[in-house]
Amino acid sequence: MINKIVPSMAEAVAGVKDGMTILLGGFGSVGQPNHLVQGVIDGGARDLVVVANNAGGGHVGLALLMELGRVRKIICSFPRSSTSTIFEELYRAGKIELEIVPQGTMAERIRAAGAGVGAFFTPTGVGTKMAEGKEVREINGRMMVLEHALHADVALVEAWQADRWGNLMFRKSGRNFNPVMATAADLTIVQTQHIVELGALEPENIMTPGLYVDRVVHVPYGDPPF
Repeated sequence: MINKIVPSMAEAVAGVKDGMTILLGGFGSVGQPNHLVQGVIDGGARDLVVVANNAGGGHVGLALLMELGRVRKIICSFPRSSTSTIFEELYRAGKIELEIVPQGTMAERIRAAGAGVGAFFTPTGVGTKMAEGKEVREINGRMMVLEHALHADVALVEAWQADRWGNLMFRKSGRNFNPVMATAADLTIVQTQHIVELGALEPENIMTPGLYVDRVVHVPYGDPPF
């Protein structure tokens, strides 16, 4: 019987090791798997490369992971916000590396990894610092820059609903990066706010098939991250 639901956070994040690249779901503060991030913190992994839409906020989740000195590099689209003080302090002190990627390009780089596409050409970034050191060519009369797929060792994802096969449904803005990240890692770990019976999710409402999911841990709706 297939059952991807694990009983503890420690079991969920088992195998997350030093030096790994992690895809971290979420959009702003919505859909971030902060309980899984806390599990990674408790597990002690460090020297991590984190791919996320933004650089965290406050002192929870990704921001806490950085504050504890566990992140070597962050790849993101929006490193600065009104609450991203931890990242700014580390970056100004030269304690963290930053790679800025346009949001659409980052989403497509992750999608390409999940689809088995090694690289693609896009006009985004041509003629800017984003294109420095990258191949640029003319395609159909437009200059395009080559971007490589962005694959990771681990994807940490938050879902709204999941069943024991790992089929997932996301709610509103929580859908933005979580589904595409779930496809693009060697190990996909999900925290879900609700566990439903197998067959309860209508097939057309399943946004990530369980094929992409390795582990699911239940984090009931409303639980604080600590």
